[in-house]
Amino acid sequence: MDDKERAFRQRLLATFRGEADEHVRAMSSGLVELERATDPVQRVTLIETVFRGAHSLKGAARAVDSRDVEALCQGLEGMFAKLKARSGEWPVGWFDLLHQAVDALDGLLRGGAPRIALDTLLQRLDGAEAAVPVRPPPVDDAAASSPARVVEVGERPAAADHTVRVSAARLDGLLRQAEGLLGAKFTAEQRAAELRDIVDALALRARERGHGLAALRASKGVTDAVAAAAHPDEGPIAEPHHRAHDLLLREHGYLGTIETRLNALAVAVAHDSRALDAMVDGLLDELKRASMLPVSSILDVLPKLVRDLARSQEKDVDLVIRGADIELDRRLLEAVRDPLIHLVRNAVDHGIEPPEQRVKVGKPQRGSIRCTVRQRDGSRIEIAIADDGAGIDVAQVEAAARSIGLVPEAPGSGREVVRDPLSLVFRSGVTTRPVITDISGRGLGLAIVQEKVEALGGSVAVESQTGHGTTFRIVLPPTLATFRGVRVQIGNASFVLPTTHVEQALRWPAEAVVTVEGRDTVQWGGSTIALVHLADLLELPREVSVSRFAQLVVVASGDVRAALRVDEIVGEEEVLAKPLGRQLSRVRNIVGAAVLGTGRTVPILDVPDLLRSAMKLGGALAPIADPVPIATARRSILVAEDSITSRMLLKNILESAGYDVVTCVDGADAYATLQRGGFDLLVSDVEMPRMGGLELTARIRADRGLADLPVILVTTLGSPEDRDRGIEAGADAYLVKSRFEQSDLLEAVRRLL
Repeated sequence: MDDKERAFRQRLLATFRGEADEHVRAMSSGLVELERATDPVQRVTLIETVFRGAHSLKGAARAVDSRDVEALCQGLEGMFAKLKARSGEWPVGWFDLLHQAVDALDGLLRGGAPRIALDTLLQRLDGAEAAVPVRPPPVDDAAASSPARVVEVGERPAAADHTVRVSAARLDGLLRQAEGLLGAKFTAEQRAAELRDIVDALALRARERGHGLAALRASKGVTDAVAAAAHPDEGPIAEPHHRAHDLLLREHGYLGTIETRLNALAVAVAHDSRALDAMVDGLLDELKRASMLPVSSILDVLPKLVRDLARSQEKDVDLVIRGADIELDRRLLEAVRDPLIHLVRNAVDHGIEPPEQRVKVGKPQRGSIRCTVRQRDGSRIEIAIADDGAGIDVAQVEAAARSIGLVPEAPGSGREVVRDPLSLVFRSGVTTRPVITDISGRGLGLAIVQEKVEALGGSVAVESQTGHGTTFRIVLPPTLATFRGVRVQIGNASFVLPTTHVEQALRWPAEAVVTVEGRDTVQWGGSTIALVHLADLLELPREVSVSRFAQLVVVASGDVRAALRVDEIVGEEEVLAKPLGRQLSRVRNIVGAAVLGTGRTVPILDVPDLLRSAMKLGGALAPIADPVPIATARRSILVAEDSITSRMLLKNILESAGYDVVTCVDGADAYATLQRGGFDLLVSDVEMPRMGGLELTARIRADRGLADLPVILVTTLGSPEDRDRGIEAGADAYLVKSRFEQSDLLEAVRRLL
């Protein structure tokens, strides 16, 4: 066999393995559904589906000369033919045998050996007709004793008419290259902004040169007149003055030419930057779409898992799947597969009670596990695993946590106090199982689930009600490549905090920091939370600050939160995430690196790890005291701002001053909210998507019901022309973000209210 034939055979085998995996998953899911099917028409359809899968796989195996797979598929075909012939009654054990055969197929395709010798399995498939006794098909009744079934709600996505098989490795390589272009996109945007700043600076200098020329021209005329009057018979004695004027005039013209060329260059660079943005975003979007798979691609393993586990524990379980057609990045799906499998195993093992116990408490004999996938907050995806079992015994969880030192024996012991006891289930070592089994009892599973989900930039939360069941919710980002982050400074070092863990960024009066039990704390969100210097957590030197305000970022992970003190909050921006690599796979408090628009690389901070470091540093991060109520007359203010950082800052400033604050993400949202009434003042940004602040102000002034509402525009646009446009639109105050202090905003609010 020459190299060309060898390469072709490798490609053929890779194609076969991909096709075979699809057939095996389809047969496994079809068997689970068939085992519980009661409608004759549905049963015939399902038998045809699994029969066709076995037949197609047999043909593909023959093409690549895989004799064992071909023989096993032929045995399965015989079994499916017997199912069709005996549709009225199915011998006990047939489905166990069929599942064993499909598992053996999966093992052969993955290069392993089946648990049962292939010859023995083929003999059992061939002699299955003699199996006794005979049972009728299951009925759809609460007393049915078959171990598990699956119900899928919603249509599966139809296969495309024209498709091309591309290896996952090649697709991942293309996607990584496209994601690398994001760095070029951010850099182009930064360079365009820098060039625009240079043009603006030159324009300012040009105006100053113009004023200088005018003054020199006037003084030149005066000098000539005085010289002519004093020495009418002498030549032009002010020649040096003339030469200076002419030189400055030529320089002014030369610099004007450069300014014109730079201005044209800035326009061209901005145009090229926008074109690059569109091309990179379009390319990346198309590649992401190509690499996205329906969530059903990882949920297909769950029906068989639930069926086998329920059968081994003599439980009766329904698995209901909703929203499986929603698509997600394949890399995210692969990474979240194990956490989902663990949660479903927990639901069967820990959650669903044995049938007799369920009947005693008035529940249906058959338990239910629901796996629901839905879009949340625009682009984020939520996967919820819910069961109607016994729920989580909080007292047992607390006792288990206390036994390993996570909860103090008595108040005032100085050890950690946890506000939400349910959050303890995610702590390593916490288990309510007295006996370790192959499924549970080690107290590591949920801790690993949380760690893996948070490593993806997601979050996991639990809700439970004793006697009524438990729900775990996993929330995932839409992609692994880019994310929104809040950039902060510690001395000369920059760091990025993912916004998924940031609850608020704010300026806090230094005198409002209170020491409680030897720790710095702040009152925030109705609770007293610990204040920790980020420099201390990262083992960096602290900068000496003389400012009256502290820059704080409130971060949270699950039940735990803290206020991180930083030297400067630079702002929120989109960054390109890069892994640290195998050599730095586990660096404390760092999860990756972010590439900024300037091309500079800065560390991405691991917020859950930071909070664990803060605990070790001695800070109690849960609420440790009741808040002190603020007695003040409350006026209601609406804030319209598309930046999360600015929105949080404005909200904090106004709420700290005693106002009730509601926030909106753009002008359209704000105008709709104002229509419902109840606001005394509006604070709005100028540049926002859908509807900007100028248009919002104009619409308010044209609305008879809102015309008298005070409006404050807070923006980065600080030129006189911008200010004039704001006032012409009807704004009562115009504050520039880079210049105004907190006192300026509060003074404007007090004056208008």
